Amino acid sequence: MITRWGLTLALSVVVVSFHAAQVVAEDWPQWMGANRDDRWNETGIIEKFPEGGAKILWRTPIAGGYSGPAVAGGKVYVTDYVRTAGEPKNDPGGRPELAGRERVLCLDAASGNELWKYEYDCPYKISYPAGPRATPTVSGGKVYTLGAEGNLLCLDAAGGKVLWQKDLKKEYQTETPMWGFTGHPLVDGKKLICLVGGQGSVAVAFDKDTGKELWKVLSGPDAGYCPPSIIEAGGQRQLLIWTPQTLNSLNPETGEVYWTEPLVPQYGMSIAAPQKAGDWLYASGIGSVGVAYKLSKEKPGVEIAWEGKPNTAVYCGTSTPLIDGGVIYGNDCQVGNLRGVDLATGKRLWESFVPTTGGERRESHGTVFLTKNADRYFLFSETGDLIIAKLSKEGYDEVSRAHILEPTGESFGRSVVWCHPAYANKCAFVRNDKEIVCVSLAK
Repeated sequence: MITRWGLTLALSVVVVSFHAAQVVAEDWPQWMGANRDDRWNETGIIEKFPEGGAKILWRTPIAGGYSGPAVAGGKVYVTDYVRTAGEPKNDPGGRPELAGRERVLCLDAASGNELWKYEYDCPYKISYPAGPRATPTVSGGKVYTLGAEGNLLCLDAAGGKVLWQKDLKKEYQTETPMWGFTGHPLVDGKKLICLVGGQGSVAVAFDKDTGKELWKVLSGPDAGYCPPSIIEAGGQRQLLIWTPQTLNSLNPETGEVYWTEPLVPQYGMSIAAPQKAGDWLYASGIGSVGVAYKLSKEKPGVEIAWEGKPNTAVYCGTSTPLIDGGVIYGNDCQVGNLRGVDLATGKRLWESFVPTTGGERRESHGTVFLTKNADRYFLFSETGDLIIAKLSKEGYDEVSRAHILEPTGESFGRSVVWCHPAYANKCAFVRNDKEIVCVSLAK
């Protein structure tokens, strides 16, 4: 028999448990967050920065790299490159030869203290050779990393022990792309899906626990730079692989090709992940390459709704656009501004250089990384500023801005920091080529 006191106690436990579940911190275990959609769902976040600037919780020294951090289970995972010889000149058409070590670092998310690291010798022969490009992917107690020269690792997330590894260039007889291996590894069920390259192996699925190859598909000179992503449309889950020649939809379980569309950016730079909104799919890249597709509702397939013109669309390069409320928000890789574009027509609604280059000047590949939180956006600029802003069809409305770290990279004659932040535990985690910083965003 349940007494009134017992019933009250039981209900109290349920209420406490519910509220405890509500305040559990949200992890950011891979590029663009848990769902690769750049949506950050934590509440209790500041509306604007304090007058004295952002609250920095810790700063930890690291070395060079473009790879963003991943945050999971109270730990921060990030990769870098410790150069020991060679001159890292940023020549878009050159491949300087460097000697050094790639490292996988695991830090305590609360303090920034190093918990473990794994490093290996890794000569570089790539353009823009600061360090690794791909953000670690954390899943099921394992962390997966992909180095700039094709070293694919699966490590124990708790202690850093190597569980399996691959030298993708050697195993698949392929060459390193001009700007390195960049496709952030994607965990899908029991699979780890990676961009590799070579004949019949542009995309490869491995068993995530053993490294055994499950399937491989597509051919091309190289795999390009666009991370694999999964959408649902036409009654099927579809894996999107954008090579420098074609946009492809695959069955993620088998690698079977559902459909292929020609989509050829300049310089082989297929970079920004195509974005889905309802039955729309938008893909864009350098060279005024932008296409809005309508996805078939009956089966996997697309048809072109509109193609970008010189005075329409947005052509994204170093960062992936977001679509919200029928508007594409993205920064144009050649002009360097942030634009709002009507998804249905490609009409440009507004544009601004303020969030990208910090003013009204045109800069090639001016870059900002966008993440939505509630009814506003957090934007991390190449200037090292973290920005809170409202984005709408009407325009860009900046609410608050704080300078977080210095731009330590060089591109087109200016200093930049090109790295996507992680948002977790009511904090932002941001890095450059010298340090990784944890910024409190809690109210």
